[in-house]
Amino acid sequence: MAVPLDEAVGLTLTAVPSDRRATIGAVPRWDERPLVGRAGELAALESSVARAVAGRGSAVLVAGDAGVGKSRLLDELAGRATARGLRVLTGHCVDLGEVGLPYLPFVDLLRPVAAELGDDASRLFAARSRAAADPDGTDLAGPVRPPVDDGRLQLFESVAAALAGLAADAPVLVLLEDLHWADRSSRDLLRYLLARLADEPVAVVASYRADDLHRRHPLRPLLAELVRLPGVERLDLAPLPDAAVQELVRGLAAGVPDRTVDDVVARAEGNAFYAEELLAAGLAGEALPLGLTDVLLARVEQLGPDAQQVLRVAAVAGRRVRHELVAAVVGPAGDLDPALAEAVHSHLLVVDPDGAYRFRHALVREAVLADLLPGERVRLHAAVAAHLAAVPGAGTAAERAHHLRGSNDLAGALSASLEAADEARRVGAPAEQLQHLEAALALWPAVPDAAARAGRSQAELLLDTAAAARRGGELHRAVALLRAAQEVLGPDGDRELRAQVHYTLGQVLARIEDQDAALRETAAAMALVPASPPSPVRTWAAATHARTSYDLERRDEGDAAAEEALAAADALGLDSAWADVAVTLARSRGGERVPARLEEALVRARRAGDADVEMRVLFNLAIVAWEAGQSAATLRWSDEGLARAVELGVEWSFYAAELRHLGVVSRYVLGDWDGSLALAERLARVPEMAAHVRAAGLLVQVGRGDPAAAERVAWARELVDRLDAYVLLLLSTAGAEVDLAAWAGDAGTAVTRAREAADTLARLWGASRLAVVRLTAMALSAVADAAATARLTGDGAAERRWAATGAELTGLARDAVADHTRVFGGHGPEAAAWQARLAAEAARLAGRADPGAWAASVEAFGYGHVYEQARSRWRLAEALVAAGDRAAALEPLCAAAETARSLGAAPLLDAVTALARRGRLELPGAGRMVETGAVFTPRETEVLALLARGRTNRQIGSELFISEKTASVHVSNILAKLGAGSRTEAVAVAASRGLLPTG
Repeated sequence: MAVPLDEAVGLTLTAVPSDRRATIGAVPRWDERPLVGRAGELAALESSVARAVAGRGSAVLVAGDAGVGKSRLLDELAGRATARGLRVLTGHCVDLGEVGLPYLPFVDLLRPVAAELGDDASRLFAARSRAAADPDGTDLAGPVRPPVDDGRLQLFESVAAALAGLAADAPVLVLLEDLHWADRSSRDLLRYLLARLADEPVAVVASYRADDLHRRHPLRPLLAELVRLPGVERLDLAPLPDAAVQELVRGLAAGVPDRTVDDVVARAEGNAFYAEELLAAGLAGEALPLGLTDVLLARVEQLGPDAQQVLRVAAVAGRRVRHELVAAVVGPAGDLDPALAEAVHSHLLVVDPDGAYRFRHALVREAVLADLLPGERVRLHAAVAAHLAAVPGAGTAAERAHHLRGSNDLAGALSASLEAADEARRVGAPAEQLQHLEAALALWPAVPDAAARAGRSQAELLLDTAAAARRGGELHRAVALLRAAQEVLGPDGDRELRAQVHYTLGQVLARIEDQDAALRETAAAMALVPASPPSPVRTWAAATHARTSYDLERRDEGDAAAEEALAAADALGLDSAWADVAVTLARSRGGERVPARLEEALVRARRAGDADVEMRVLFNLAIVAWEAGQSAATLRWSDEGLARAVELGVEWSFYAAELRHLGVVSRYVLGDWDGSLALAERLARVPEMAAHVRAAGLLVQVGRGDPAAAERVAWARELVDRLDAYVLLLLSTAGAEVDLAAWAGDAGTAVTRAREAADTLARLWGASRLAVVRLTAMALSAVADAAATARLTGDGAAERRWAATGAELTGLARDAVADHTRVFGGHGPEAAAWQARLAAEAARLAGRADPGAWAASVEAFGYGHVYEQARSRWRLAEALVAAGDRAAALEPLCAAAETARSLGAAPLLDAVTALARRGRLELPGAGRMVETGAVFTPRETEVLALLARGRTNRQIGSELFISEKTASVHVSNILAKLGAGSRTEAVAVAASRGLLPTG
């Protein structure tokens, strides 16, 4: 007798509704977000589904920590399986304690089937049930017998029959979530099904929390048994990589500040749920969200009192803690060992290979710390600090400083912070050095003998801290620290120290584009210290004043300061000051001996051991090569400089960041686009003042037509708007924006961005703004395209407007070149190439096919700019086609196509292919050329030609001696064949496909 479905499961199908809120899925879910970082895991699951489609049973046991993304992965799998025609059944296990409802996940997954079939549900598995009840039946898979009581055999076989019956119509995917909460009956049924359905088109995917499986968890032995069955695999879901978490966070909320993203990525440690909760808390200004704290502490509170105390000690001690420290703080080993074992077996602590204990996830530690009472926390910090002080080598100075602060020993904490800063400086870690020095500064007012402990005054400590900020690329922080030093010194402080603060502040202000303020600071430094007798402070003040004077085109003032500084540096043997002045003079005066002068400065800077000056020399060696059009030499110097910066521990200092930027752009110019992008994205930590390094990679993304380019450009634009005065970031961003808009046919945006950049460059860089030529030439390309479209459609007013806009852009470029020539003399090959491109675009704007202008542009970019030379070859071929020389056009067009393919420059390749079709040129790989007659009738061809001249239907009818109504029918047919929504669009589409009639 068949067993009714509800009786077979032992419950009514409405007993317990499926409720995802009973699992970790109660928090906002990822269902509407793209799946990130799980391509490999998803492919493995889809392989299991493919086996089911092929008629074989399969199963995958998906293991992962709570919140790592198991449910999101299964949701994605379900969607894809449904799209392939599989029936997807989902069941959820729920934590109902020791008295869970039997078979709950199977009730959950079979309920929709029962609702769909109604009274026919019981017939779904009746035949299989009878076979199972027959002791002589042979329906069981070979010799396999279910490891269950005989009284449950009929029930188990009924469920198997239901699934097999469903699979007879279409393959079935069974998803079981949160198997760690499954009751014993459900575990037994799962064991039976995986053995029973091996030859059925059924795939089973079951997920469980690996971190919940303590040694005595009842699921552990079942898992060990299941993985030995044929067709059963285990898939471990590791934490998401940082890049995937970053993508996830940016997808959850638009415009999230980089610092917030970095903080979430660091703290979430690859856990999707934690990332979402931390993002929500970060945007709301919370430290650790209450809901997340409750989730984390729930597992802690399941431990015994001794194990909880161990976790509290470990949390105070740090993310990793040695056994000796825990023993010293907690107490006797007899009580400690069982407590540690409980914490480890519960997967809250893990044991590293070196024997140290570590929290499985840092947020568990944060939650435990947040739960401590203030007095308890102070006592534990004191105990840990005492142990570190008593045992040599037990901890670092940074650890001691942390625990001394936590125990309210502020004097000891100040001394330890300074020691930690010194350790960080010696290992080349300026960010950590800055952190420790700022901690010492924060403690300064609370420690009466702070100066004696520090061995320096507060102002001197502020100077040292500002130097660490500069080495770490935190220039705005350095400005704030130096301003604070000025306040501490006041107007009556030591004159030499005040002068040192002034010229140091001048150096930093110059690097954040505040030249006027920099000059005021260097002038103040010069006024505080006499020129005679020579002194190091006066020498550096003069060297810095020379640089800022030249920046503001005060050449006489700069010459006087430079000569004084050079003579004093020679007299005092200050190699680093001499090298700094030599760079300033070489760059301001130019000449053939510039490279030799710079190499001499490099020798002196290295001899002096001054990392900042050495980086400045290396950058100038690279930039001189760049300005001479020697991209390969630029790349060589930038790579050498970056390697040296890493060696010195200053890779994000100002000039090291500039060298990295040059490395990105020189690779872009030389055609190494993969290398350019890799260098732009190499390091996770990028100070805001080095954001232009990443922004420089945008040109590659735009050039390749990367769908993510628009989002990345928007990110860079937000930074530009916030960091108004940082020109290199503006240039990198504006160049990408103009190019992106030009490829999209958005001439208005291209012009707006070029104008804005030109205005900012004029305001901040004055005569040194040759970059305006590049930006205006790129924008003029979009304007010429818009004018060509207006000309094609007979829109004379639009054509005149674009012509006026083009004249304005050309004027901006002309003024920039004139100002640069007046102040600096000539310019290098790059600027000459962009001027040639500008002239060629101007001819195109005027409607002239000028192959000579484009040939000049091709030749000019031959200095080494692979991509721009290819773009000019494309336009050269276009001009030759327009001039009627199709044979000559093929060679530059083929060369442009080859470059576009090698770079992966999809938009350029599309444009080259479209030109080949329009010009009826047999370009290899461009596909068959379609003749106009193959698409349009002879009459439609005539109508299309008149449409391209802007004729109305009445005018078309008059010229072709047909009625206006007949002309309208032909126009409608043309629009339909081209898929165009308007006459103008039809002409543009026909032109792009090479279907406009010639002649």
